[in-house]
Amino acid sequence: MNNKPAQREYFLDSIRAWLMLLGIPFHISLLYSSHTWHMNSETPSWWLTLFNDFIHSFRMQVFFVISGYFSYMLFLRYPLKKWWKVRVERVGIPFLTAIPLLTLPQFLMLQYVKGKTESWHTLTFYQKYNTLAWELVSHLWFLLVLVVLTTIGIMAFRLLRRRQMRRQADAFDNMSMAKLTLIFLLLGVVYAAVRRTLFLLYPPILSDGLFNFVVMQTLFYVPFFILGALAFIHPRLKALFTAPSPWCVFAALLGFIAYLMNQRYGSGEAWMYETESVITMVLGLWMVNVVFSFGYRLLNFKSARVTYFVNASLFIYLVHHPLTLFFGAWIMPNISSNLLGFTTGLIFVVGCAIVLYEIHLRIPLLRFLFSGKPQQKAEKAQTASR
Repeated sequence: MNNKPAQREYFLDSIRAWLMLLGIPFHISLLYSSHTWHMNSETPSWWLTLFNDFIHSFRMQVFFVISGYFSYMLFLRYPLKKWWKVRVERVGIPFLTAIPLLTLPQFLMLQYVKGKTESWHTLTFYQKYNTLAWELVSHLWFLLVLVVLTTIGIMAFRLLRRRQMRRQADAFDNMSMAKLTLIFLLLGVVYAAVRRTLFLLYPPILSDGLFNFVVMQTLFYVPFFILGALAFIHPRLKALFTAPSPWCVFAALLGFIAYLMNQRYGSGEAWMYETESVITMVLGLWMVNVVFSFGYRLLNFKSARVTYFVNASLFIYLVHHPLTLFFGAWIMPNISSNLLGFTTGLIFVVGCAIVLYEIHLRIPLLRFLFSGKPQQKAEKAQTASR
């Protein structure tokens, strides 16, 4: 345990916030893309489809690297049981809060919009369970995965801590991006092999919502989570990500082109999803360098405005999804222009989300439920820092 506060990583805080907030244009562009979603524009936009694919190809990989970085930082600060409790509370409480307050009303709204309320009773018990698993977890899936990763981290971080205390020579002290690329390429192949094996043995398991979130998503993102912890332990590894690399920019561009080609010509009944996992595994690694290096130079400063959105990003992300679907169901059909609709959607969703955020700040119970932090302690800390 180390109670000494770590130096503030302003650029990582900012990147994490922006990645969360990117969920808003991601889902609004999904309304206007050629991808089938809960609802879609009558005339899909090619450039909004491209924009949507770009965000989707790397956003969560980079997010989980940052999550692993901060998780290990807190791991060194608290005793093990307290660390697990603090981390699970901060993601688990907002997760459990958002289900009855956000995703359940969202599900009921979609049932009404799609006219499926009358056919609900015709579903089997498992179909009802699986539908609820997909719809109630919905965009909250990453919080559920973080709870699983935090639990896995109990063992993984203890092993990393032992190696750190022994000061053993570690391959990650002198790791190159080429070696990391090879490692993540192999990890992508292993993940693809696991998925293909499950597909051959029992295909329905891949359509199970809870299995998808708890097992498959966790398996894919755990390398990025551990990579974040390793970046905290090894300054040279962190420097590898914060140093601009033209090679990574070029490789990420090629990786994104490969991702688009797989989306365009791949088949879900063939190897499309396995190929995507390999591509996005290495693409996510390269984009860690691209995002970190740009963020380190452009966002590594303290700002009251940035701090506001860092604090607000989780709440805004949680509420933006039902707001987006509300916009898609009742406002989007009245706007003929995709560009105007996308812009209007951004203004509507962001504006409503900020208003709701300000309202929730004034209600202590909601502040606790959507942050997982005891408000009395947080207020004392703010007072002491003044």
